Parts: sequence; structure tokens; C-alpha cells
Amino acid sequence: MRKLTYFIACSIDGFIGDPSGDATSMYTFVNEEFLSFLTTEYPETVSAAGRQALGFHDAKNQRFDTMIQGRASYQLALDAGITSPYAQLRELVASRTLKESPDANVELISEDLVGRVRELKSEESDLGIWLCGGSQLAGELIDEIDELVIKTYPLVYGSGMPMFGSDFKAIEFTLDAVRTFDNGALVRTYSRKR
Repeated sequence: MRKLTYFIACSIDGFIGDPSGDATSMYTFVNEEFLSFLTTEYPETVSAAGRQALGFHDAKNQRFDTMIQGRASYQLALDAGITSPYAQLRELVASRTLKESPDANVELISEDLVGRVRELKSEESDLGIWLCGGSQLAGELIDEIDELVIKTYPLVYGSGMPMFGSDFKAIEFTLDAVRTFDNGALVRTYSRKR
């Protein structure tokens, strides 16, 4: 069975964006060392435009072949005129408002989100599924998440968009690895206790 991995950036206090969802303040921590980590270990999580600009557009996917994101996250790409932000992956967007996909590479999920994710997890593949965001989607899929990869930047937001937009529920994960970077960022990997 394939894993659903919530690979996400957050502040020290667990916010993935400010109250409006903006996370651009985190981008300042993507220095050469951190970018090298992303491009070698998680190259598929760099947008198609970013891969092109950085000169590794044909890099092989290391961890994921499929990604799923929420409507608000996808809207950021649409606002920039990009209909398939992660063209190197099979893209799915959970949306109750979009009625038709603007791109052949983007599948819309408007109902039975959990059922569709379970179908994806049961597919034969050596690569997993990347839950890209956002908060509400992660909250809806919390019971399906098998792994957390949390890129924590040395920022405190105080308030904003939490990692999980859901009701209270204590769910236990096991810490598998911690990687620290010179810029103060760290990446923690957790696996779900089942």
C-alpha cells in the first residue's frame, strides 16, 4: 500500500501561512544548502517552473508520483496563469467550487475525497502520494496520513493557518528523523503509529 505523506512547511508554532494563508516569509530560508536538499531528495516537490529555472526539469521523481492539494493552494498557481504547477506528477485538486479542470493533467475531486485517496493508496507503485496542502484538506485527510515531513522554519507567526484545519483529535506519530540546516530550518520526519 502506498503512503500518503503530508510534506509541508511551517513556522515554529505550527502555522503553514499567515491568517490569509500567505507563506512567502518562509521562502527567505531557502538557501543553497536547503535548496540542495530539496532538489536531490524531494525534486518532485519543486514546481515545474522552478525545476525549469533551476535547470533540473528532467530530474527523476524520488518519493512521489502523485500529489493532491486543496482548492486554495491550487488557486495560487491559477492566479499566476499556471494550470499544472507540478506537471512532473499526476495532480489532483480537491474542490467543491471548480466544476471543470483547466488542465488535462489535473484531476478534480469534488466528492468522496477519502474514498479517492484510498484508491490512490491501493495502486501499484513504488512511489507515494504527496499531500501538498492546505490546512482544511489535511484536516479532512488526517486519518489517511501515513507520514509527516515537516519543514520547520525559524519563524513565529503567533496566529495564522494551522497545519491541520480540523477538530481536536490526538493522533500519535513516531519521530523517524531530524535534519538541521545552517539557516536554522529543520526537517522532521514522522511515521503514523497504527
